[in-house]
Amino acid sequence: MDLSGIISIAGMSGLYKVVAQIKNGLIVESLIDKKRVPAYATNKVSALDDVNIYSTGDDVPLKDVFQKIYDKEKGGVAIDQKLPDTEMKKYFKTVFPEYDEERVYVSDIKKVISWYNLLHKEGLLEKKEEKAEDEKPKIKVATDGKTPGKAKIKDTNAKPVKTASSKVKVQGVRKAGVA
Repeated sequence: MDLSGIISIAGMSGLYKVVAQIKNGLIVESLIDKKRVPAYATNKVSALDDVNIYSTGDDVPLKDVFQKIYDKEKGGVAIDQKLPDTEMKKYFKTVFPEYDEERVYVSDIKKVISWYNLLHKEGLLEKKEEKAEDEKPKIKVATDGKTPGKAKIKDTNAKPVKTASSKVKVQGVRKAGVA
């Protein structure tokens, strides 16, 4: 479950995916209607990776709470966030029994449930298999055999690409991401 790049913006409903950075803010895409809007530095932005839920012990990351809901629902959708407050508290207590009932309000529970359902609808809650040690990019160093100490670096993850002239070029692996 990867929540990096998913944010909540105060005053705007729903969740947003960070698409790009601009001079004084971010370009974000709504997970609800896929519209792209700017989020300026004056907006209060919360990354879901940084959100914690109060518990009777240490605070618990939101990702762990989502995982508990996912496990309880066996990968399905959670209850509707429009149910009465007593039912919401009862449900959240079964999912996350150690939450601090004095500091976690019903509005917080409803927000967590609605975020979970939105992320589930978008397919962002499935576990992504982490790369094993042997799946990391492999770089091979080979000498040319003629000049001692002169080496060529080969990327073993490179993929051949056909061009218009039907020659095969080797294209290396490119890393891209949002800072």
